[in-house]
Amino acid sequence: MRIVVTGGAGFIGSHVVDAYLRCGHEILVVDDLSTGWRGNVSPKAEFVRTDLRDRKAMATAFARFRPELVNHHAAQADIRRSLGDPVGDAEVNVVGTLILLEEAVRAEVRGVVFASSAGMIYGEMPTPAAETWPKRPTTPYGTAKVAVEHYLFAYARTRGLEVASLRYGNVYGPRQATKAQSGVVVLFAEAMLASRAPTLYGDGEQRRDFVAWSDVAQANLLATDFLLSSPPAPQAPDDRAFNVATGRSTSINELFSSLAERTGFSGAPLRAAARVGDFAVHRFDVAKAREILGFSAKVALEEGLDEVVAWLRRER
Repeated sequence: MRIVVTGGAGFIGSHVVDAYLRCGHEILVVDDLSTGWRGNVSPKAEFVRTDLRDRKAMATAFARFRPELVNHHAAQADIRRSLGDPVGDAEVNVVGTLILLEEAVRAEVRGVVFASSAGMIYGEMPTPAAETWPKRPTTPYGTAKVAVEHYLFAYARTRGLEVASLRYGNVYGPRQATKAQSGVVVLFAEAMLASRAPTLYGDGEQRRDFVAWSDVAQANLLATDFLLSSPPAPQAPDDRAFNVATGRSTSINELFSSLAERTGFSGAPLRAAARVGDFAVHRFDVAKAREILGFSAKVALEEGLDEVVAWLRRER
């Protein structure tokens, strides 16, 4: 199958590209390299450097490649930047996605898999949040994710696109190089390996569901198979949304201790005030992804942290 992967030079997107290639698909990566790295892209994939908002370039790429499916990972993903420039965030994450969807319809693609965010759209979660949980985003970034999911539903109902939104927990793993909160595993490990104290915001008791890159890549393969199976038409946006997480939460303090043990770091963390937009607890119900997609996370956090530390040591 011919698949366009937007953001395919980034951390998660490049792993999804590799997973598709291993399955024998033909891949076109579309990425502006604003945060991604060309070296992340397999030489087996085609590559076009362009911004999603460049309509002419997008139209040319789609007309030449003739994709059958789109996997959409390109985004302005810095939460602090979204708070400082909500208009710019919406231009990339909402308007850019609409341009992509219009090209997908014009090219008669069969479906679109969208990288959404469980952590940024549900708000506080005293109990595990299922996909129908009320949406209470507190940042422009999270609001854009909700908006795109609703646009996808509209395109499914009016244009016949098959769609799926994968609501990620905190994804971590090799190739991650971000200063967003979701990159806390690599940020902490990098600092510790350099004998620098990482910064903990708030009391460190914020709980996050850390899901490994390989599990997320597998979820994308399963979502692709799901779209190609001609599932029942969605009756609401949540019908085609799936939490992609482990169903288990770990505190930032616990994460610090685990990484300190693995890196040999013996110092104390720096402490700073809690940040605007951060939630105290992320808890996700993962039953729907298991039942419909056949997805369940396989990588234990301890195993995943070992992999990240080993990768960073190789990089250093």
